[in-house]
Amino acid sequence: MGNAVLTVRGLQRAFGEVQAVRDVSFELERGQSVGVIGANGAGKTTMMRILVGLDLQDAGSICFDGVAMEKEPQRLRGRIGWMPDAFNPPANTTVWEYVDFFARAFGLRGEKRDAEVTRVLEFCGLKELQERRVDKLSKGEQQRANMARMLIGDPELVVMDEPAAGLDPRARLEFKHCVRELVRQGKTLLISSHIISELAEMCDSFILMDKGQVLRHEGCEEMRAAGSAAQRLVYEFRLAGAGAGALQQALEALPEWEQVELLAPDAVRAVYAGEPGEPLALQLRTLAAEHLLVQAACRQVSLEETVIDLMNGHE
Repeated sequence: MGNAVLTVRGLQRAFGEVQAVRDVSFELERGQSVGVIGANGAGKTTMMRILVGLDLQDAGSICFDGVAMEKEPQRLRGRIGWMPDAFNPPANTTVWEYVDFFARAFGLRGEKRDAEVTRVLEFCGLKELQERRVDKLSKGEQQRANMARMLIGDPELVVMDEPAAGLDPRARLEFKHCVRELVRQGKTLLISSHIISELAEMCDSFILMDKGQVLRHEGCEEMRAAGSAAQRLVYEFRLAGAGAGALQQALEALPEWEQVELLAPDAVRAVYAGEPGEPLALQLRTLAAEHLLVQAACRQVSLEETVIDLMNGHE
């Protein structure tokens, strides 16, 4: 197993006729930060809930640090932190009381408990807000309280489900700073998110799931280069007049152009999947001459578009 802190083999979970998780297998190396990506209903949350012991698999095995979870579930779960996507703080409870409750549940007592609550509040930037009511905090502050609760006991593996959902730009930056600090401390992270480009800033690799299966598990750069879409170019054309409809028809008639989309009466977006170089330059010159193009902006296909392409290929 090498340096694997978590080994998952043949994980399956069904809800009636719905197979939420299908034969999922992967390993997480110690100190890695791994993103879990996929569409809604891909099985991400179900898989994560099984990993942290909130649900039971129908088949398959989970080993944490070489020990099967079913053999020592309570001891091993204490080494795994869980941050769910939903946060419903209790009313009339301060930040300190909220985090202290989970420290008590963890089995900490006396000075050790106070020290642990203080530690996680300081790490999450909540020490000055410890007397504030949790339900009166901002969304970003509530997420930091959620993270503080997760970090009680100093877990080795941290599992977070959509932790940055709904956060404003400043709160996102604060969250990413916390994630990078956890990585610096040597913790292993498993984070799901729909914001793939932002996840790439925090993670070493991705697990791409679709229809309950793991399609790929690889580094961010390998994922970026994967799929037929990775080598394509996206063009946005601006016209001098309202002739985008004619340009759209012209592009749709050429086999090298795909996903032709009318943006406005004077704008069209399309993906070029043909040979680069002179063949592309010739087509662009021809289109410019016939349709009075005033601008043609080009960019590489984004990581999000590559992921969608990989999922479409799976379908």
